[in-house]
Amino acid sequence: MWIKKVAIDLGTTNVLVHAPKRGIVVNEPSVVAMSLDDNKVLAVGLEAKEMIGRTPDSIRAERPLKDGVIANYRTTEAMLRYFINKALGGVRLFRPEVMVAVPAGITSTERRAVIDAAMAAGARAAYIIKEPIVAAIGADIPIGSASGHMIIDIGGGTSEIAVISLGGIVSCGSVRIGGTRFDASIAEHIRRKYGLAIGDRSSEEVKIKVGSAMYMDKPLFMEVKGRDMITGLPRTITVTSDDVTEALQLDLEGLIEAVKEVLHRTPPELSADVMNKGIIMSGGSSMLRNLDELIGQATGVACYVADEPLLCVAKGTGIALENLESYKRSISAAR
Repeated sequence: MWIKKVAIDLGTTNVLVHAPKRGIVVNEPSVVAMSLDDNKVLAVGLEAKEMIGRTPDSIRAERPLKDGVIANYRTTEAMLRYFINKALGGVRLFRPEVMVAVPAGITSTERRAVIDAAMAAGARAAYIIKEPIVAAIGADIPIGSASGHMIIDIGGGTSEIAVISLGGIVSCGSVRIGGTRFDASIAEHIRRKYGLAIGDRSSEEVKIKVGSAMYMDKPLFMEVKGRDMITGLPRTITVTSDDVTEALQLDLEGLIEAVKEVLHRTPPELSADVMNKGIIMSGGSSMLRNLDELIGQATGVACYVADEPLLCVAKGTGIALENLESYKRSISAAR
């Protein structure tokens, strides 16, 4: 009863921490600000995100995860320690059990790096579970039944597509297309079309406020401020939802191809189940306007966005951690 447990959705753009009986206790950006002079961590999460694009030469604000895997081990460890302490409070008698959700397509070396980082951050035992499984659990899909369920988890760095039956993944695919890729494509399109340079935060704002996966009958508009590429002076332009749709064409085609590939590899009986039940989408980037409709039209299978898509992986990881015996086939452990 004294052993604390925390479930972590270690995302490229956001880290969510779920604690039993308390729900989501931390939801912050996965950003760490480091001092280059003495290599110290200055800020983590929201505070560090405020610094992106605004730091002097002596400070670097960065995302330690790239495409869903650890790109900088030391800063990931510091970030995990910070979030575990924030979730459980400063004074603890025992080290917690930690479960981390990772992309289905990561290598054994990348998996080992996540376990090592969790142990170094203060975990007594670390467990790894695949994102599509926990996204499905968090979306209230009965994954233990002898029936096929398809889930697409579109996060910041990767999109995980899987068909699940009897608690395991039957066919899956992972593409490095997600929210950060969408942001970069929007910024690049605005630079090419309008000659205006904008930052990551501005392109993310454009995606959220006016972004759409399909052309809309009544386009949305918003003003964007940036730096003119020719004069170097600040300038304001009006961007429409059509601009975003145009900017994301290639990325969305790549995502749809990956979905079709997974459907192609799915056994016929499970394909019939997926046709009957439809595809469930989770992850923050699944909230892009009309994306469910686009995937539905492209595949011929109805597509729905889960309730609270951003929280599905964290909630599912929390449920799996509380019921280790039930989900033990899906879990890799280290003590």
